[in-house]
Amino acid sequence: MSRRLTPAQAAAAMRPKPHTAPAVAARPEKKPATPQGVGEVRIIGGQWKRTRLPVANLPGLRPTPDRVRETLFNWLGQDLAGWRCLDAFAGTGALGLEAASRGAASVQLVEQDAGLVERLQQLCQRLKASTVQVRRGDGLAALQQSALASLDLVLLDPPFESPHYEAALKAAARALAPQGFVYLETATAWSDEVLAPLGLALHRHLKAGAVHAHLLRALG
Repeated sequence: MSRRLTPAQAAAAMRPKPHTAPAVAARPEKKPATPQGVGEVRIIGGQWKRTRLPVANLPGLRPTPDRVRETLFNWLGQDLAGWRCLDAFAGTGALGLEAASRGAASVQLVEQDAGLVERLQQLCQRLKASTVQVRRGDGLAALQQSALASLDLVLLDPPFESPHYEAALKAAARALAPQGFVYLETATAWSDEVLAPLGLALHRHLKAGAVHAHLLRALG
């Protein structure tokens, strides 16, 4: 037997039920983006392989990518025992420390920024890098003051907007020992026609993204 509703109950049943919005899952908060230029690179080979080097967020500081350094030291060979090296625009020190890690007899890291110099000194102390000398100063002046034919490897990675490329290359060619090398990193490719008046010739070249990596030798 069905139950008969009262008039009030029937009216209540006919009223539309309020709409309830479905529950919305809370969105996870976005993590703040890491400022461009902040991070780290690592030493690719040698006794300090996989050592991480901090990269400060400074204008013009653009460390050589791991892949490019790996290619460079494949070109040079894995054993740099006895080599004399100068990293004229050291920045993070990645290039010069890579050479020291592979047995270079002496490596000069020259850098103008006082904060970067302090970081490099602390890093060398931690690594017990007795063959590495950190100097605060102008890389171009350091090259020009180097003795004739005194360096086996000159590393040149100045800020891309630097006006000192030609002067640095000319000074590097003068300081280069027989059979020595100059590494040059730029935003554009340098040809033999441009390098020849500076006393250098192209030995190897690699383009990786915005980077042109050149391995140069003195004209014979």
